[in-house]
Amino acid sequence: GDKAFAQFLTDEIKEEKKIQKHKSLPKVSGGWELEVHGTEAKLVRKIAGEKITVTFNINNSIPPSAEEDTQEQQKPDEQEPELTSTPNFVVEVIKDDTKQTLVLDCHFPEDEVGHEGEEESDIFTIREVSFQPTGEADWKDTNYTLNTDSLDWALYDHLMDFLADRGVDNTFADELIELSTALEHQEYIKFLEDLKSFVKCQ
Repeated sequence: GDKAFAQFLTDEIKEEKKIQKHKSLPKVSGGWELEVHGTEAKLVRKIAGEKITVTFNINNSIPPSAEEDTQEQQKPDEQEPELTSTPNFVVEVIKDDTKQTLVLDCHFPEDEVGHEGEEESDIFTIREVSFQPTGEADWKDTNYTLNTDSLDWALYDHLMDFLADRGVDNTFADELIELSTALEHQEYIKFLEDLKSFVKCQ
């Protein structure tokens, strides 16, 4: 059984490498520096008096696909539909002269992805906003967290503009999806390779 499993994995790795779009991770434009620790990625950008960091984790970032839909439309010779990784991401804005960090929790709404043609709509939404003490690893549940569900639209729009002014806009979000998808695929191939050596190990 293990031999067959290892052989299957070898073939699978070959296939996945064939469809791998990026041999190295795509860059995010706008002067963002990328740090990757396993499945967590962090983008950092410094602008006058501020440091902006965007953190996301590729685990559980691929939305469940509607299996039934894809089966019918697929032509026999087509590849499986492309998986896209749309992770939640956290934007932190740190001003040099305050002890507080503004934290915005953003996500890609599932039904929004792939609706072209609506020029005005944002591809990501802000879910929660809070202040956290700068430099502390653990966020405090005792800090007030603003949930945007019941938020005044004008305030919400200002928050989106605030992010856009700092380089977190639709273009950024598109590039983040691209980066996350490449990272997810890279980690998946690495996982298959690790699994193969694990299975082969006697």
